[in-house]
Amino acid sequence: MANFELDSKYKITKKQTETFQNKGHILLKNVASKDDISHFQPIINKACKKHNPETRKLEERDTYGKAFLQTMNLWQVDEEVKKFVFAKRFAQIAADLLGVEKVRLYHDQALFKEPNGGHTPWHQDQYYWALDTDKTITMWMPLVDITKEMGMLTFASGSNLEGYIEAKEISDFTEELFEQYVIEKQFLIETPKFMKAGDAMFHSGLTIHSAPENQSETKMREVMTIIYFADGTKVSKPNNKHQEADRVKWLGSIEPGELAASELNPVLN
Repeated sequence: MANFELDSKYKITKKQTETFQNKGHILLKNVASKDDISHFQPIINKACKKHNPETRKLEERDTYGKAFLQTMNLWQVDEEVKKFVFAKRFAQIAADLLGVEKVRLYHDQALFKEPNGGHTPWHQDQYYWALDTDKTITMWMPLVDITKEMGMLTFASGSNLEGYIEAKEISDFTEELFEQYVIEKQFLIETPKFMKAGDAMFHSGLTIHSAPENQSETKMREVMTIIYFADGTKVSKPNNKHQEADRVKWLGSIEPGELAASELNPVLN
C-alpha cells in the first residue's frame, strides 16, 4: 500500500467549496490515482459479483431494477474494499466541501449500470435517509473510464438550495415529478461528457440528479459510491418506510433524537 494515495491530502480550494455549496455538486479530477484504481477496481468488481443479490434478467425488472446493479456496504464483507471505503482522502474532501471538521460513514454502494441498462430517474437521495441534517454528501467514482453515453450522472444545479422536496422512492413517478419541477425552476442541467477512472463527483443529498441509460452494448458502467454525513448529526424520526429501513440497517437501530454514531458509522477523517 506504500505507493497508494488513499490517505494523502487532496487540496480543496475555497472556490471549489463555494461551487459545491452553490451548485450542489462538483467534479474533481484524479481523486484516486492510477495505482489506486488498478488495485481496487478488480477487487470491488469481484466483490460485487459475489455479493450482488440480483438474479433476474434485465428485461424482467422494473425501472429501478434496470437502472443499476446495487451492492451495499461492501466494506462489511471484504477487508480490501474496506480499505477503499475508509480512505481518509475521500472523507477529508467530503468534510472540506461540506465545511465541517469531521464526517461519518453512512454507507457505501457499488452502482454498476449494465450494457443496455436503463435510466436512473430524477430523485433526491435525502428521501431515503433518517438524518437530521442537510450536511450530507456522496462521492460517485467510476472505476473505469466512462462517457456520457454510458450513464453519466446528471445534475439540476442549484436544486440543493431549495431544500427537501417531498417525493417517493426512485421510480417513473419521481422522474415525472422532478422533471416538471426542474423545468419550472429553470435549473441548469449539467452532465460531464467524460470521466476518467479515479475522477469523482461529489453531490449533496439534496441535489436533484439522474442518469441516462447505458447505451453501450458491451461496457459496464462501474461506479463506487460512498455516502458521508457531518459528525454530530442526530437520527431523525423516519417519515417513510425507506427511512425506517435505513435507520435499522445503516444506523444500527439508533433511536430518533440520538446521535447517529453507531459502530456502522465511524468517523473517517
